[in-house]
Amino acid sequence: MYIINIKEIQDMATDNNVQSIDRALDIIEVLSDENEGLGVTEIAARIGLHKSTAHRIITTMANRGYISKTEKGTYKIGLKLIECVSCYINSLELQTEARPYVARIVSELGLTSHLGVLDGTEVVYIEKMDVYSNIRLYSQIGLHVHAYSSSLGKCLLANYSAEEVRARMSGCSFIKFTDKTIGSVEELIEDLTRVRTRGWAADDEESESGHRCIGAPIYDYRGDIIAAISASGPTTVLTNEKMPAVAEFVKQQAMEISKSMGYAE
Repeated sequence: MYIINIKEIQDMATDNNVQSIDRALDIIEVLSDENEGLGVTEIAARIGLHKSTAHRIITTMANRGYISKTEKGTYKIGLKLIECVSCYINSLELQTEARPYVARIVSELGLTSHLGVLDGTEVVYIEKMDVYSNIRLYSQIGLHVHAYSSSLGKCLLANYSAEEVRARMSGCSFIKFTDKTIGSVEELIEDLTRVRTRGWAADDEESESGHRCIGAPIYDYRGDIIAAISASGPTTVLTNEKMPAVAEFVKQQAMEISKSMGYAE
């Protein structure tokens, strides 16, 4: 049994448990250098903690998957922490790899280009370049848009089965932005079938009247869709006649990015 001493209670009371966060980070830093892991006693000694305090923090972190217990009874960095860091690194890598292709869409097609990833029922832009300037518009990076009415979102949702799409979109209200906007999950599923067949998606005045967008999926080394890239502009520029050629060009850029992320056709 571990006994809580008075100093621990005072420490926790004086700073609203911020010290607990510091200590958890200390534990992560100590374990990051130990492939074989460390026991509670050694962790506590390394960072100057009472063993009972170390045990409570370690137990909480282990319950969340940020550290894991080995068969020897020691602790090491957990899969949850690795997953979180990997997602961030992959996002940075994706932006770096995709940026030249985003720029190519802008320069060769004369259209605005976006790079986006799925966030629940929405798409978040992680890169944008505009036809009027080579400077990325940071006001748009980080913007969330509805997945069901955007070409990027349709590309990303095409990664899922009909049942998974229904579950993911169960709380979506399907707001009609124009008379062409998809109005139900079943209509969306039908459209996603077309996306999978032709390898690209369209927002044909579904988000905004007079505006079109063509998107294509980006795959990782496992063949999963992890992002999408698009070309967009007014219907006076992105005309019906130009859509097939634009779609093919965007698909080519998406495939080049996919290959750089380890995807093999």
